[in-house]
Amino acid sequence: MMGKRDKRQDVEKVLDVDAAMQGSLVFRDPVNLRINGQFEGTLNIKGNLMIGEHAVVNADIIGDTIVIAGKVNGNITAAKELKLIAPGCVVGDVKTPLLSVAEGAILEGNCRMLSKTGAGSRPRAGMMTPDELAKYLEVDSSMILNWVNLGKLPAVKEGDSWLFERVKIDEWVAAEKIK
Repeated sequence: MMGKRDKRQDVEKVLDVDAAMQGSLVFRDPVNLRINGQFEGTLNIKGNLMIGEHAVVNADIIGDTIVIAGKVNGNITAAKELKLIAPGCVVGDVKTPLLSVAEGAILEGNCRMLSKTGAGSRPRAGMMTPDELAKYLEVDSSMILNWVNLGKLPAVKEGDSWLFERVKIDEWVAAEKIK
């Protein structure tokens, strides 16, 4: 019985930030992050991100499931789902396979619904462009293309563009192949 209770408590843990912060936040392990204050910089979240109603975020955001009730200025890539709830306001471009915009919420920018790739039925969710990967790895875009051309980086060609699967990139980084 004790084991079940501990497991449930772990799932319910939420990192709740109610302060003014600046910089880059990167969570490589799943987390439930809620921002209620001000944040400026970049957010790269594996797991769930909630931007509270009174939050003001000036950042590019990459995450799995993102819910926005506050103000966000920046581009957003949600691998699974993006929900805008009133009085949420996003000014920036959005990429996600599933988008929900509630009455009273505002989205000002371009939206690209991520679709399935041509390779079987594997969804494009969790895939990154060279520019997104460069931001994720904090390197120059030219370095990404150089690694691809040298065959050092796991990549998939879609049309004329390269795509990178986040899970494979994380494994690649963990194996310390980044040099």
